Order: sequence, then C-alpha cells, then structure tokens
Amino acid sequence: SGWDMAEILPAGLPPVRLPPLQKLQSLESVSDEDMVNCVRSNLLDSASPTPSVETLSHAFLPHKFVNHSHATAILSVTNQENGEELCKDIFGQKMGIVPYIMPGFDLAKRTLEVFQQDPDVDGLILLNHGIFTFADDAKTSYEYMIDAISVAEKKLATGKRHAFKSVSVTPRLKNVSSLAPIIRGVCVSQGERIGNEKIDLRNKLILESRTTDRILEFVNGKELERYSQAGVATPDHVIRTKNHPLILNLSTITEPANYLEHVKKSVKVFQEKYDSYFRRQVKNKGLAKTKLDSIPRIIFVPGFGLFGLGLTRNDSVIAADIAESFINTVRGAESIGKYKSLNESDVFDVEYWSLEQAKLSSSDNQPLVGNVVAITGGGGTIGNAIAHEFSKLGAEVAVLDLDFAGNEGSYFRLACDVTDPANVKQAFEKICKHFGGLDIVVSNAGAMYQGAMEDVSDETLRKSFEVNFFSHQTVMQNAVKIMKLQGVGGSLLLNVSKQAVNPGAEAGPYGIAKAATLALMRQYALEVGPYGIRVNAVNPDRIQSGLLTKEMIRSRASARGVDASEYLTENILGREVTAQDVALAFTHLALSQSTVANVATVDGGNIAAALR
Repeated sequence: SGWDMAEILPAGLPPVRLPPLQKLQSLESVSDEDMVNCVRSNLLDSASPTPSVETLSHAFLPHKFVNHSHATAILSVTNQENGEELCKDIFGQKMGIVPYIMPGFDLAKRTLEVFQQDPDVDGLILLNHGIFTFADDAKTSYEYMIDAISVAEKKLATGKRHAFKSVSVTPRLKNVSSLAPIIRGVCVSQGERIGNEKIDLRNKLILESRTTDRILEFVNGKELERYSQAGVATPDHVIRTKNHPLILNLSTITEPANYLEHVKKSVKVFQEKYDSYFRRQVKNKGLAKTKLDSIPRIIFVPGFGLFGLGLTRNDSVIAADIAESFINTVRGAESIGKYKSLNESDVFDVEYWSLEQAKLSSSDNQPLVGNVVAITGGGGTIGNAIAHEFSKLGAEVAVLDLDFAGNEGSYFRLACDVTDPANVKQAFEKICKHFGGLDIVVSNAGAMYQGAMEDVSDETLRKSFEVNFFSHQTVMQNAVKIMKLQGVGGSLLLNVSKQAVNPGAEAGPYGIAKAATLALMRQYALEVGPYGIRVNAVNPDRIQSGLLTKEMIRSRASARGVDASEYLTENILGREVTAQDVALAFTHLALSQSTVANVATVDGGNIAAALR
C-alpha cells in the first residue's frame, strides 16, 4: 500500500491467503491492530510490506477480480450535498451505494452488506471515497470500471462549461525563480521540527511548480476561497496534502521585494489555522496525539498557478498531482452543483491514523533529504562520483555540463556552458523551477591548460581563467542570490586543485587560475558567512578523469620527472586517489555545519602541497 502505480514492483503487490481473512466476516468488530496483525499473519511471504488497509474490503467480496480507483469523475458526483441521490440517479441499479465510512474493518463489513442487498450489481460507489467494480474475470471487472466512470463523465459533460467565474488577475511573476526560493525558505524557517530556531539540514522541502490554462481558471476564480478550502476530494489524499491548501494572493504586491513579508504572513496564518484544527479535534475526541508539522503541502497562487511541496522531489510531484486532480474534481462538481467534502472530524481521523501514515516513505532519515545540490562539470568522472555520493545521502541532484557521457545517474541534467553568464543564469533558474531552490553547490568544472609562463599566449591564459576562475565566480554569484532569497543558509563548495598551492612545471596557466579561485573561496566565505552560507574547497590531486587523461598523465609525469606508471601513486600512502575519494570530501564539507573557509586535501599525502 502507498506505492506509485507507475513504478510498482512485485514487492508492492503482496499476496495473502484469502480463506482465513474471509472468516473475519463473521465478527462484529476488529481493532485496527488486530486487523493488521491478521492480514500480516496471512502473507505468503512474511517479509512483504503490509498490504493495503482496504484488503478486507476486497477480500470480503466473493469475486476473483476487484478493481478499485478514486476516479475524478466519480468523486465529482459523490462530493455533493446530494451525492447519494445523484449517484442513484446516474447509475441506477448497476451500482450499489456505500455511505462514507473510514477504511478498515467497518468499511469492509458495510461494503459486503451493500453488495449482499443486490449481488447483481457491477460495482459499488463509495461516497467521498471512490469506486469498486468486480467480476470473475479481469477484463469484465475492468470494463465495468471504465463504463461506470464514462457514465459519470457523461453526466458532468451536461453541466456548465465554465465552472469558475474568473476575476481579472494580472500575473506579476515573470519567473518562478523569484518566488519559489522565498516560499521554500519560509516553509523551512517556520516549521515546528526545527526546534530552537536552528535550521537543520533535514527541515527543507522540495517544490514542484505548475501552471496550465485549467489551473489558472481555478486559481483565478472569484470563489477560490470557498471551493479551494472545502476539503480534500478523498480522505486518502490528506496525508500528502493536508485538508486545505494555502492561497497565496500576490496580485496586490507591486514589488518583488515585498514578497517575503507577504509569504511569511500567509504561511503564519495557515499554520495558526492548522494548529487550531488540531487542538479542536484532539479535544473533541479526547485523544492524545502528536501534532504533525503545519506547513502547507499545496499552494495556490492566483495569476500564476500552484506549488506542490514535499520532503523529496517525488513527494512534491505527488502533492502537485493530487492538487491537479483536486482541481479537476472540484471543476466537475461545480459544473453540476456545489462541491462538498467530508467534515473535518472524518478527515482528521484519516490524517492521524497510524495505518495511513505508514504509507509515507521513511527516506527522511537520510541526512540530506530535502536538500538540492547543483554540480558543475557533472558529466565527468569526478562530477558523476560527486552526484552519486550526494544522491546516496538523500539529496536532489542537478548536474550541469556540456557532455553527459560520463554521468550514469538519473539526475536532473542541464546543458550548460559555465563560461557563459547568461547560460549559467538560465540553468539556475531552471533548478529553482524544478526543485524550488538550492542548498548546496559544487563548482567542479575545470579544464587543464599548460605552458611555460614566459611563452604562454594571452589567449591561453584568458581561456584558462574563463573556465578555472570566472566560471566559479559566475556560479557562486547565481547561487548566493538564490540562497539569500531562501534565507536558510547554504553551502558553496569549490574544486581548487593542488596546483593552487603547489605549482607544477608548465602548469602555470591552470595553477594560477586555481590559486585565484582559492582566494575567491576565502573572500566569499568572509562575505556570505553572516547569511549562514558556508564556503569551503576541496584540493584534489592526480585523479584519473576527463581532465587527467592517460596522455595528460604522461605529460605531467614528464614535467615532474617521474615515470608515468608511478605518477598516480606518488604520495605518502602510495595509493591511487579516486574520484569517489574526492566526492566523499565534498559530502563531508556539506555536512559539516560549523566548517567555513576550509580546504580539504585529497591527494594521498603530499607535504609539498600541504597548506601552511
């Protein structure tokens, strides 16, 4: 239960022994704990994940095949003041109608009772929930599902073409990158999980932004406040989206500089409402519950679109998917009547139900979950290793390069020439649009230029400075702008190379530019440290990569006066240093929250290159 059907694996479809579960029909009541224990006790593979909380609802029905969905059209007709009456009118005798009951044993019993009242029905409509269809062969059960949804869609097609009366909203956001980092920063800094106002690495959320004609029709509606706050389309969604979205109306804000205060105020009001809802429900129910965080998971922005928020990129996409589904559900409902959800008491029961919370991933134990990392030179050997190590720690990774032949992971790839300021600016805007912001930058791109300084041309020297110095400056300028908008700190990491402190013969064009980059790192550390942005560097040497090719190894070995076969292991440890060693140094610095202006040397030991 809780798997993405687009990516589900066999483990997500755990088989159970039906006869023992079907015997539970004779019982009057079963606690949630006993129900789960019974279901797990009848798994064919005891190592399988726990089956759906609705397993018994399917098991109690006598058919071999049961289809279950939360189809938008079905929810549009059930989520009405007269939902039951409307469904009877639409489906006639073909479908049984089950009143809303929280999933579990009680729903399974009621589902069976409704079916037994008329065993000839093709399926069951579960009010404010979804639809079951069933048969003794898969094709027929599936066709019953399609037929029922099609009937509901035909009913909706007879309704109003334009369900939402629009107001005139002038979009004031030309680029999402100017707003997303602000939202992301506020939704971190006001989160209860922070504790003592310290920003923990794992207290960040990823944003997914969307804007379509249908979304704009919804968010620009005159009655947005009414229909958007009516409640979730089906209670299953509440664990991903909470019961209500945040409406962030910026139509009266004329200056982007004022976005921050308005976002802060709006989020604070949202949190206060959520806290009141929680206190009200635990008091009414006499429960002792630990409150979940009160950060919104869906944000509607009139004149722009919507944001989905989540601990991971996948979670934010799911939230945005549900938001679009919600829009379509409300749109359908409003075309034939007025959208009506469940009361907050029923929604609270599901939101704080341990069996529903169990659906959520436990990936938030990783130290960098919710963090966004951008890596330049990400297509090369070292860049790929860096991306891999950050990904293992739970980070969302964007890789920037001109060639991704050496990049093996499923990262967010951006073709980018780091020597072109406009290209870099566009790449960072795309990162903000894709993830909502940026937390860690590894400025890793570089290129080797050689020659004796007395002979080297100005052209060669300038080319080296473009990629080995100015590109780092351009990358950090763009990163700092985003991090300051977020207001929750960040980490800037640079690859400066051993040449910055231990020049090699005929490597001046490269080493001098890298030395300037080392000084750049220290200057940035001084200037942006007060904003909580930590700046550090890694000083690697002799790493086989696209930069240090076999031909380059022979050339550098000759310049150093050593045999090419010994060049890579000419260090104190006598071992070759790998790209993974470099990557681990970068992740270490990213996790070291009190380390600033440090240079981590990764060379196997070279006293001549040690910083003094």
